[in-house]
Amino acid sequence: MRADAKKNYSHILTVAREAVTEHGADVSMRDIARRADVGLATLLRHFPTREALYEALLCDNLDALTQKAEALERANSPDEAVVSWIRDWVAFAQSYDGVVNLMASAHNNPQSALYASCAAIHSASARLLLRAQTEGTARPDMNGDDLFALMTALGWAVDQPSFVPRSDHLVRLITSTILTNRSGA
Repeated sequence: MRADAKKNYSHILTVAREAVTEHGADVSMRDIARRADVGLATLLRHFPTREALYEALLCDNLDALTQKAEALERANSPDEAVVSWIRDWVAFAQSYDGVVNLMASAHNNPQSALYASCAAIHSASARLLLRAQTEGTARPDMNGDDLFALMTALGWAVDQPSFVPRSDHLVRLITSTILTNRSGA
């Protein structure tokens, strides 16, 4: 990438991060281009879709989350790893308003720029769940799709202002449903 193109790319990401933080995932691409003082065509050349922009914005966060799952697999008991993973997911879900909806829609769409990141999150979730099931601490009637769906639902719920104060309680409820040796208390 040419130096000026790289500078534009970095500047657009900085402005997009600010706009998304301020207005959520529904901020228009046109508004981002205007704020970045570039033409819409320039923005779309770097990020042809909203998902491509989000993939660039979230790449570091998603990579860190996936690496966290790997660390949890090695360092924590299986049930504690699941609890920590879900808490980390909730923190991620709260990082950008509307990100869960984007990820949920990209989950089964290989054409989406977010698909690979969603697949990595799904795979990490499934591994953590399977490890807990093998240990006998998680429900045997669940699979990775079920866990991803529950995490997505929880992420959506804590993205709603009325549920933010109850996010810890909701995490406890979900984990007590998944893990056989935990209570919701």
